[in-house]
Amino acid sequence: MISQIVTLVGVLIGALTSYLATATAERARHHRAMATRWDEKKLATYIEYASCVKEVADLSKRAWRAREGSESREEFLAAMEEAELRRSTLFETLVLLASPAAIACAYEVNLAVWVGLEAARDHVTPPERDFSALMNAYHEQARLDLGIPRTDPRPG
Repeated sequence: MISQIVTLVGVLIGALTSYLATATAERARHHRAMATRWDEKKLATYIEYASCVKEVADLSKRAWRAREGSESREEFLAAMEEAELRRSTLFETLVLLASPAAIACAYEVNLAVWVGLEAARDHVTPPERDFSALMNAYHEQARLDLGIPRTDPRPG
């Protein structure tokens, strides 16, 4: 009788160990899959936001350079406002997914974009801002958030 109980306990311990190992492995696989899924979404959001910011900045420059009252200026202004709405929506997505440091950099980019938008709308000379430096800081924080190593394209 005791040998049967020992055998039964051994089988139960083996089954429990097998179940726990399988559950732990499945849980780890699920966590990796979810992390990969969110990283893909983050990357897409970072790229979309940066592309949209560049589009808004370009359209605001074109609208500012266009002659006051011209048809092309009105077209640039309309396209600029449409792109600005997309940028605003993308920023909200970014706030939900990005790291706090990346959000802070994106906010600084937003401030620079708003200055350009106002200058284009009012047809006044915009103050000088180093937009490239702001975008580079944003890109750096996005890379850090995604775990992408820094690559410096400059020689030396």
